[in-house]
Amino acid sequence: MSQDSQHGKWTVSDSDDDDEALPSSGTPAVSNPSSRQPLTPPRPKPEPVEVPVEVKPEPANTSVSSLAIGSEARQLAAKNQLNPVKYETSPSLAGKRKKEVSDGSGWALSDSDDDDDGDVKRKSVSNLPKKAPPSPKAKKVKVEDERPPSPHGRLYYIDEPEDFFESSVPRLNDTFRFYLNKVTGLDRKYNTGALHIKDILSPLFGTLKESVQFNYCFDIAWMVQQYPSEFRDRPVLIVHGDKREAKARLVKQAQPFPHVRFCQAKLDIAFGTHHTKMMLLWYEEGFRVIILTSNLIRADWYQKTQGMWMSPLFPRLPEGSSASAGESPTFFKRDLLEYLASYRAPELEPWIQQIKEHDLSETRVYLVGSTPGRYVGPDMERWGHLRLRKLLYDHTDPIPGEEKWPVIGQFSSIGSMGLDKTKWLAGEFQRTMTTLGRSSHRSNPPMHLLYPSVDDVRTSLEGYPAGGSLPYSIQTAQKQLWLHSYFHRWKANTTGRSHAMPHIKTYMRASPDFSQLAWFLVTSANLSKAAWGALEKNNTQVMVRSYELGVLFVPSAFNMETFPVHKNPFLASSSSAGFPVPFDLPPTCYSAKDQPWIWNIPYSQAPDTHGNIWVPS
Repeated sequence: MSQDSQHGKWTVSDSDDDDEALPSSGTPAVSNPSSRQPLTPPRPKPEPVEVPVEVKPEPANTSVSSLAIGSEARQLAAKNQLNPVKYETSPSLAGKRKKEVSDGSGWALSDSDDDDDGDVKRKSVSNLPKKAPPSPKAKKVKVEDERPPSPHGRLYYIDEPEDFFESSVPRLNDTFRFYLNKVTGLDRKYNTGALHIKDILSPLFGTLKESVQFNYCFDIAWMVQQYPSEFRDRPVLIVHGDKREAKARLVKQAQPFPHVRFCQAKLDIAFGTHHTKMMLLWYEEGFRVIILTSNLIRADWYQKTQGMWMSPLFPRLPEGSSASAGESPTFFKRDLLEYLASYRAPELEPWIQQIKEHDLSETRVYLVGSTPGRYVGPDMERWGHLRLRKLLYDHTDPIPGEEKWPVIGQFSSIGSMGLDKTKWLAGEFQRTMTTLGRSSHRSNPPMHLLYPSVDDVRTSLEGYPAGGSLPYSIQTAQKQLWLHSYFHRWKANTTGRSHAMPHIKTYMRASPDFSQLAWFLVTSANLSKAAWGALEKNNTQVMVRSYELGVLFVPSAFNMETFPVHKNPFLASSSSAGFPVPFDLPPTCYSAKDQPWIWNIPYSQAPDTHGNIWVPS
């Protein structure tokens, strides 16, 4: 059976698969137009004791198969990513798939989409390029000060600015404290004011005593190397959601590093994930919070678009201060303490106490978190999209003609939202996103959803391997073709990042001419019910599956009526009060030929920027 849509023909599986069934850990075919032999790009010598976890995908929805993706497959995928499949004009793919791609606009399932390896904790899929057998010819020469390996060999970093790894303090008069990550291969000006992880952990920001790293995916050896040498043995607490075998592998990674300890987040609702990405940094001089979108793996920090909010340096309160001292107008301190308490973890108690003893009054953003649970009554507004709705209700104002102010959502993964838009997206979620103050008016403005097209991924800095971090599956996509009429391209010429695929997640409300914002949110939450929560029991209960965290910027907290959009965030002068939106406005709607990136079907019609094709098997 097939269905036609504005974005191509989709071949639908005969079986009633789960929403997010993913291919098994098979490897794709390799073809080289000249020799028909696997082409192996040079692979840098890995750091010792490294367990590669780069391609652990972002969670997309709540079905068994979407979040049940095994760590062994993840590690195999990471290895395979080093050896992309080369393009040839007539690829020999016979026998590799049950259903072939019929033409450039076709969509098909790989034969392994119907398989289930039975591992209920699978977290990735090796729909990535096949690794050729190791060559016995030449012995690898040890290279000192090795740069991080990449999917494309050592040339991957050839265009990076000379000062890419040099730490720099952000502009001191920055209004919003919202930053993008540095990206290799861009004009140097586009990394001005951007931050690499080594910048964040630099001594320029404080004399580090101890830190906590909340995240979804870790490479412990790589993470440790990002700390300056003088701080590299300071205690680090890892807050994660791994269980069983995945947890054992994580602990094994940390064996060479006795200063690294673990705190396992409780995931009491099936198929939830610990997806929050936050750093707590305790210095001799004070305390700092960073809320970000990057995993703690090298692949997230070089050629993807990421974002972060970095707090001011919070000083210690005077001895004898009251319990309410150090609170901000946005109640950030109260909300951060409530979020940390939701873990019910003894390992976090010392940090809760530390935060109580510091002055967070300079904070001008609101915390928007998700924690797993079913909530009723007033607790329904504590987490997820109902938390965002409450904040927008209390801290924004109605705008004349607001029905023409579009909602914009931008993300890197998509969950299952039902057979039509009213089931969740255009129902409870849109009601949240369109809330402006205490108005009883319920507007129905346009909703623009930004998600990379196949061509965006193909022409990206990473090429097709960038799609390994965009895990939208054919099984989910084919059940919600209605969603794709909302889609817009990833274009970011303003920030120089059109070819740095987004792992950042942002949501906002823009004026009809896209020159003003009513609010802006940067978060770890993708477009899914697992992340944002879903109403149950005739709207008397909300259920949230995952841990997520973001910060909301509203104009009233900055003594503004709206945020003007910054037209050139990388000007030498930082005097502009405009908000640095990370992509171009207005968004560019998909054309009739554009298709959303689907990560578990083949793309063999055209090579990517590195001459490779994408052939899951």
